[in-house]
Amino acid sequence: MGRRILSVWLPRLASQRILRRRSVAGPFAVVARVKGSEQLSCVNHAAQQEGLRAGMGLADARAMCPDLLTAPADVQADGRFLRMLARWAGRYCPWVGLEGADGLVLDISGSAHLMGGEEALMADMRARLMRAGFSVRLGLADTRGAAWALARYDEGIAAEGQVRARLWPLPVAALRLETDVVEGLARLGVRKIADLAALPRATVGRRFGQGPLVRLDQVLGVQSEAITPVAVRERPVAQLTLAEPIGRTEDVMEGVRHLLGQLCPQLAEAGQGARTLCLTLRRVDQQDASVELRLARPMRSPEDMAPLFARGVDEVDAGFGIDQMRIEATVLEALPPEQVSASGAPAAQDREGALADLMTRLGGRMGLESIHRWLPAESHIPERSFSVAAAAWSAPARDWPLPVRPRPVLMFPPEPVSAGRGRNVPRRFRWRRMEMQVARIEGPERIAPEWWLDDPLWRSGLRDYWRVETTGGRRLWMFHTPQDPAWHVQGEF
Repeated sequence: MGRRILSVWLPRLASQRILRRRSVAGPFAVVARVKGSEQLSCVNHAAQQEGLRAGMGLADARAMCPDLLTAPADVQADGRFLRMLARWAGRYCPWVGLEGADGLVLDISGSAHLMGGEEALMADMRARLMRAGFSVRLGLADTRGAAWALARYDEGIAAEGQVRARLWPLPVAALRLETDVVEGLARLGVRKIADLAALPRATVGRRFGQGPLVRLDQVLGVQSEAITPVAVRERPVAQLTLAEPIGRTEDVMEGVRHLLGQLCPQLAEAGQGARTLCLTLRRVDQQDASVELRLARPMRSPEDMAPLFARGVDEVDAGFGIDQMRIEATVLEALPPEQVSASGAPAAQDREGALADLMTRLGGRMGLESIHRWLPAESHIPERSFSVAAAAWSAPARDWPLPVRPRPVLMFPPEPVSAGRGRNVPRRFRWRRMEMQVARIEGPERIAPEWWLDDPLWRSGLRDYWRVETTGGRRLWMFHTPQDPAWHVQGEF
């Protein structure tokens, strides 16, 4: 049986990857900056129906389609997603490689019968990718070049030995030639592969170089073309088999330190740090006990990581003993080399690192998701000027914008007060069942609602805020709503 190559082309990979997360009903395009100008790099079907295409300038596209929605191109994210698809395609054959930035190439020689034949394999792949939200075109032939040409210009299968019959009517661009070569051939009237194959090879070589001849030979199988499979990055792992079972926490922790001493050099060599570690303890009764350690920052120091396992190991039921230990770094993150002094010690105390280590210890008890930090948000509404994020997966804010006016230390939802309904600050009012008398006031500060957001708390409209100090010493943040006259307290200084 000869070699059989399957080419998978995802013409809208960049846009459909984004639309998988947030669906858009109308025209949508991915925008990339090319030579200082913004151009469309990928469009969805609705945008194509409006006449938009890849390579068009963004300004021209908006003039043609004012309702166009866009997102910036992310080449790295597209590449990661394509490599993920390559791993998924391993279900069809063990030899899967990348084909440019939007395609895969599979060597299915000897494996198609496992899926019921070539047509059944292609139908299954097409159905699965379409259910995942991707447009796909497939080409199958004896050579990689022929499969590529079919996927992009004449989707289907070229039976064994039938490459010439399927490819000769296709345009010369199907040979993966450069644009200037295709245009030069077109000026000579050479528009199809059959026209190029009919020309004397010496003439083509003198006029256009060896590129067109090499591509033609690759399509026909005269020159071989290798497929480089996607390298599968294995997770760093260390394993220890014990001659005698152990059960004491001290002995298990000694084994953990030994395993980390083997694991961390692997991480350092790869320039990575561990964010999640899984310790698996195999008991003599063949049962496993696992301890998962989630770190608030990437780490690869055995001395720093070993004590963090102590609490989890102490809770493990060793049964009749543990005879095998294994540590695997399940989640990794890039970690550059650490700056050190001449003595070999860290150059300076890393405050953020110390904070992350504290969060790791607390997260082992209450979960990292329970530890939050406040980050600034772009809003002039006081209660919306910050956001809450998980501290372990967010960076601290370097510069908090200073408010134009002072803001209370304690803020809470508006609480009504018993007072008059006039615009002037009441001299006496009742709040939280306490009688208050005003000593000093400062204001007003008018804050308008964000009209583009529907917030039930701000449906009353404008607010005039006052800083009110009572005779009892309390300093309150009060506001009045002119549209629906009433007084409320929202904070305390």
